[in-house]
Amino acid sequence: MKVLFAPDKFKGTLSAKSVANALAEGLRETAPEVEAALCPAADGGEGTLEALVEATGGRYLTRKVLDPFGSPVQARFGIIGPGRAVVEMAQASGIALVPSDMLDPMRASTFGTGELISAALDEGCREVIVGIGGSATVDGGAGMAAALGARLLDAAGHPIPPGGAGLCRLALIDDSTVRPQVAETRFAVASDVTNPLLGPEGAARVYGPQKGANPAEVEQLEACLSRYADVLERDLAVDVRRLEGAGAAGGLGAGLIAFLRARLRSGVEVVLEALDFESRLAGVDLVVTGEGCVDAQTAAGKTPVGVARAAKRHGIRVLCVTGRTGPGAEAVLAEGVDEIIAIAPELCSLEESMAAPEPCLKAAGRRIGTLLAVEGQA
Repeated sequence: MKVLFAPDKFKGTLSAKSVANALAEGLRETAPEVEAALCPAADGGEGTLEALVEATGGRYLTRKVLDPFGSPVQARFGIIGPGRAVVEMAQASGIALVPSDMLDPMRASTFGTGELISAALDEGCREVIVGIGGSATVDGGAGMAAALGARLLDAAGHPIPPGGAGLCRLALIDDSTVRPQVAETRFAVASDVTNPLLGPEGAARVYGPQKGANPAEVEQLEACLSRYADVLERDLAVDVRRLEGAGAAGGLGAGLIAFLRARLRSGVEVVLEALDFESRLAGVDLVVTGEGCVDAQTAAGKTPVGVARAAKRHGIRVLCVTGRTGPGAEAVLAEGVDEIIAIAPELCSLEESMAAPEPCLKAAGRRIGTLLAVEGQA
């Protein structure tokens, strides 16, 4: 009997690797004869870098780049094979880098993300995965583009200020000065959302408030992003207005498409492909996936569903462990998950699962081992 543990992180508590380890430790306590294999996963959000580097035996590189407000920060990216890199925008432009009372998408920039991409190019990488979850920005990726050499100018020919508000002053884009290595490189954008750049489901109106924008600023950001889209279409001949996923990470999706000719894909599909997940399913009898909260959004293409769909193509049973369930959680049962195991309130209280998740996850692992024993599979 072989069990493959392929969870995502439990946001705010444990990394995907730590979740997988805790579940496997619990399983070994009640089913020591079962073979446990670990494959921590992700869907393009925070944790994508660690999941890919750890699973591929890659290596981390660290560079000093600019955070969302222009202060130096040490940020990592990963080399995951010859000429292949993974960049996680949250490392340089993430909301976790900014105290909650300092959030300001009017000024926050993705310049540091562009610096990380540039560092990957300096390492000779010509295939780059960019994970774009957890941003503090709504600048449409303008900062990222500037870091790679693009010139975004106002009517006087001066560089526009950083941040979403600066886009309202945009008059001209010149991409002739972008690093030539960009044109030689394939960029895959791993994203877990499909929001467009503009409109009621767009970057400003959906994500602006989460990043500190008040109602008036949300509307200003919408207007600035609309101007940005107009200039991108005129100067680069790229229409990002209606592209699915262009609004991801405060419009960084749009910038990556327009300046890097990147391809936006389901984050979990990009990650599982990079992990060669299909080959890891060989000889597996049970897959255990999971994330901190399973709800309707999970069924829309988050890690547990991506893992379950892959497992079902091989006829493998799938269990999903979660800290708690939310509205619409049952929708994952139609996407390949056979059973949901909720830690709270079944195995631990919600407070315990947040404060000390590892013992709760070990308890879930023990339950899985006991279940296999009862079924005669252990």
